[in-house]
Amino acid sequence: MFYHAYEHYLESAFPYDELRPLTCDGQDTWGSFSLTLIDALDTLLILGNVSEFQRVVNVLQEGVDFDIDVNASVFETNIRVVGGLLSAHLLSKKAGVEVEVGWPCSGPLLRMAEEAARKLLPAFQTPTGMPYGTVNLLHGVNPGETPVTCTAGIGTFIVEFATLSHLTGDPVFEDVARKALKALWKNRSDIGLVGNHIDVITAKWVAQDAGIGAGVDSYFEYLVKGAILLQDKELMSMFLEYNKAIKNYTKFDDWYLWVQMYKGTVSMPVFQSLEAYWPGLQSLIGDVQNAMRTFLNYYTVWKQFGGLPEFYNIPQGYTVDKREGYPLRPELIESAMYLYRATRDPTLLELGRDAVESIEKISKVDCGFATIKDLRDHRLDNRMESFFLAETVKYLYLLFDPDNFIHNDGSVFDVVITPYGECVLNAGGYVFNTEAHPIDPAALHCCRKQKEEQWEVEDLMREFYSLKKNKKFILKRAADHGEGEGAKDPEDASLEKGGEKRNSKKNSHSLLSCPSQSFNSKLAVLGQVFLDNT
Repeated sequence: MFYHAYEHYLESAFPYDELRPLTCDGQDTWGSFSLTLIDALDTLLILGNVSEFQRVVNVLQEGVDFDIDVNASVFETNIRVVGGLLSAHLLSKKAGVEVEVGWPCSGPLLRMAEEAARKLLPAFQTPTGMPYGTVNLLHGVNPGETPVTCTAGIGTFIVEFATLSHLTGDPVFEDVARKALKALWKNRSDIGLVGNHIDVITAKWVAQDAGIGAGVDSYFEYLVKGAILLQDKELMSMFLEYNKAIKNYTKFDDWYLWVQMYKGTVSMPVFQSLEAYWPGLQSLIGDVQNAMRTFLNYYTVWKQFGGLPEFYNIPQGYTVDKREGYPLRPELIESAMYLYRATRDPTLLELGRDAVESIEKISKVDCGFATIKDLRDHRLDNRMESFFLAETVKYLYLLFDPDNFIHNDGSVFDVVITPYGECVLNAGGYVFNTEAHPIDPAALHCCRKQKEEQWEVEDLMREFYSLKKNKKFILKRAADHGEGEGAKDPEDASLEKGGEKRNSKKNSHSLLSCPSQSFNSKLAVLGQVFLDNT
């Protein structure tokens, strides 16, 4: 299935974002980034195709440019482009790519991910810290841009942006992502729910429907995944509070409805296909029994139609007008993969088999796989979304491949030497972003530098000469950014005892965490201290 879609994309649609499978041509949809290629890159490695992975890495380095006059979705660019590039960057050594010295703290794909993410930063410059939904990649936020953004479009950055901050040493990405998450938390209703769309200037809720589906979904997902990735208790406690309110107000007989965020009264008794990620998320916090019960409800809908309609009216047991389509979404398959890892229940493999059969039978065409426009009569639409190769096929493959490296339980791993010491990678525990791009959480502990810790030349020289005179001095440290940043080396501690404070206008800057290497090599590694004109 993967290669039928992928090869036709390369033949008929590249360098456009997406394949149009009924007319065998391509179209730009979310920007102009050859999006399907970026989205499919880590799937290639999961399928074991290292040679094509290596080829595509070279193609992307040569061909993708973010300095373009295009209005792009901040959310979609983050999850598909930034997420896809970060994941491919962290997997590139495993795929046999020759990585540069300093990897995983540097590399061409990481630089591309950082460049793309920087293009999104202007969107976060609002009074609330909640981002606009759209940004122009060349000019920033357009003057007439609507300030109304959906909740997911505000709360779905912490996985990619915290990873970027930890790898590059620039805290700005994680900072803006956290600020946005906290702004949503601060604006929840008295009964603990968030709505669907909010004004990012005034923080007034514009759409007050609360639920777990479209417009909200990945905000909850990223509280859990951010908590796991960063070992962050605050994010997890936020999610657990929301989880209580969701159970209290939106859950009925293992279905989740839409309710008014302030009153808790039912506004739409509808199941949306995007909600099917929820059982997988429940399994991540260990709530496997509830997850299975909800999953089985959703699976009955799949069996009724051979796919999940975008909206399904629960009391009537049928599709909702104008929402009868199935664009080959991954969410139910994603939940099946997580739950199968947790339970080994063969029912989950049956869903996988049904999904393969349905998609093959209904949506396969000569040039790929087409979106199903209407599940009632199986009419097709001329579109193949990039998430079909990024997510749907990947989760199906991982459901049926228990020995895939992604499922590693920590029994095998790689040790990499970085400029900041030894570092364990590829030990498993991958955290999938909401576009199914796996992030190796161990990588976040490999790169112990922070931009603000890089010395200015005068600072560096002063310390160099004071060391030569054998003076004792204090190493001031920046605020702890995640595990590993604030851990003191024994050498630091001995230097601190009774030392004199540095009298510098840069006193707020942390200076030096002492990796085991000579001063000269440290200078060579951090050469950008002299060259970095930012």
